[in-house]
Amino acid sequence: MKHVFVINPASGKENSFETIKNALEAMQTPVDYELYETQAPGDATAYIREYCRDCTDSVRFYACGGDGTLNEVVNGAVGFAHASVGCYPCGSGNDFVKYYGGKKAFLNIHELLDADEETIDLMRVGGKYAVNATHFGFDSCVAKTMMNVRRKKLIGGKNAYTTGVVVGLFKAMKNKCKVWVDGELINPAGNILLCTVANGQYVGGSFRCAPRSLDNDGLLEVCLVRPVSHLTFLSMMKEYGKGTHLDHPKLQKYLEYRRGKSVTVEAPEGFVYAVDGELVAQNRFTVEVVPDALRFAVPKSASPLIGETHVPHTVGAKESVWV
Repeated sequence: MKHVFVINPASGKENSFETIKNALEAMQTPVDYELYETQAPGDATAYIREYCRDCTDSVRFYACGGDGTLNEVVNGAVGFAHASVGCYPCGSGNDFVKYYGGKKAFLNIHELLDADEETIDLMRVGGKYAVNATHFGFDSCVAKTMMNVRRKKLIGGKNAYTTGVVVGLFKAMKNKCKVWVDGELINPAGNILLCTVANGQYVGGSFRCAPRSLDNDGLLEVCLVRPVSHLTFLSMMKEYGKGTHLDHPKLQKYLEYRRGKSVTVEAPEGFVYAVDGELVAQNRFTVEVVPDALRFAVPKSASPLIGETHVPHTVGAKESVWV
């Protein structure tokens, strides 16, 4: 198999090109690999699609960056049967790999090269694909702020999401939109605080928005939070971070939770939503699940989060028991 490392030099605190190159050169067994450094936003997708059209041999592309880089790599590889995707999570935000227990195993080049491939779902939004989450309302304000501060000291990096939350408390506590899940309108009043449509489990670096999500069950996880007071919101953040909000008795009256295959959103002009952290301005859109859309490389020591316990992930599983 050919191994192609697609490196985003703008991700993280420093360019990971030399780190990856040195690790590959130190391998005792020769590896058939290439290194490609992206030049601009969208370049990874274009490069991979051209590569797959020109070469029909088995190839695995590694997204070396954050969730935005992974999104670009996924959008390049999807639809090509001979291509699979891996992830070297060296960006400032690496939410999708938290589904598999975190980034440690994925930062081990030897484990990455030897990783098993699992078939996972994707979500399709307006002609593009997402691997982790589509979210909007308060979260859109947070994502926009994160993009602006991610490389700044103190308020950026790991603190970027917290900075976004503080800004959102002043600007985005009530957002107009209507949300349908498989044809059911789940917020007739037409207002939300926030809504997440998830394939993974985490957003914002450390917030477990979709603790029941499976990335291979053919369903999307939808959690809508109705507008609340600042005090209620702040009390909710702890449970939202831990992923216990869906089962917390005092929070049920503020939440609408669904599992479905299609989510449609209608909002006023100027509405913005985030797809794997990337902002899109569109006032009407649909998020659809695409089952078994991609082969994703998972290191053998990774520990996927299913329910509240680490358990082995079953390839192609369509039913699971919460534990």
